[in-house]
Amino acid sequence: MEKNGQGGVPWKAVALPAEHGGWGFLAEPVVLGLVLAPSAAGALLALAALAGFLCRHPLRLLFLDRRRHVRYPRTGWAERFLAGYAGLALLLLATAFTVARSPFWPALAAAAPIGIVALAFDALGRSREALPEATGAVALGASATAIALAGGAPAGPAWGAWALLALRAVGSVLYVRARIRLDRGLSAGPRLVLAGHALALAAAAGLARSDWAPWLAAAAFLVLLARAAWGLSPWRRRVRPQVLGYQELGYGLLTLLLLALGYRAFP
Repeated sequence: MEKNGQGGVPWKAVALPAEHGGWGFLAEPVVLGLVLAPSAAGALLALAALAGFLCRHPLRLLFLDRRRHVRYPRTGWAERFLAGYAGLALLLLATAFTVARSPFWPALAAAAPIGIVALAFDALGRSREALPEATGAVALGASATAIALAGGAPAGPAWGAWALLALRAVGSVLYVRARIRLDRGLSAGPRLVLAGHALALAAAAGLARSDWAPWLAAAAFLVLLARAAWGLSPWRRRVRPQVLGYQELGYGLLTLLLLALGYRAFP
């Protein structure tokens, strides 16, 4: 394989996304959905979500080469990986439909337009903006609902899980972007980010009051609010974006743990 027609590049440069945050946004809903209602159909949907997630990177490369009106050797590899991932995702979805305990397609239908927004920005070469980052993560979160519904979980908690993950994803995207700007000495609007986190906390409490989420969800969002308040304060310690990304993975893991514990004890 060649890079720009001249040098070699590892296959991972085409097959796997380089950013770490996306893996967290994939793992959180997959694990939470299986915690809510483990099933064979749910496991198939988890693998389908992985295959669908992997589609995005080679598709971005194809969009990039198309905009430049060029075709490199990596373009062909991107086409092959995209076809393989997409075919595997469709096969897994079809199999899941045959063994699912309950219909899960409403979650996929609800997530589709959100995912299309993210892909549209990819096609325009604007995937690093806040909106496509947030919509991509929110669309992935629907896999929690699909997995839970396929395993026979009640509709309320299943849809509540997606709502919580969406709130967490949007808050994380906004916080990380604001933190990076502040650490670079740029304006970032931290008050808006904190207000968004406060609204997310209120929403999590509202979901808990309606029995769509455990009360530990409110505790998780309280931790996220405290993280944002400190991380955007004048007393924060500046860190490299890579370190910040790993910290967010840790907060995502903590959020997932609290949600999983809460849902397991859900009445």
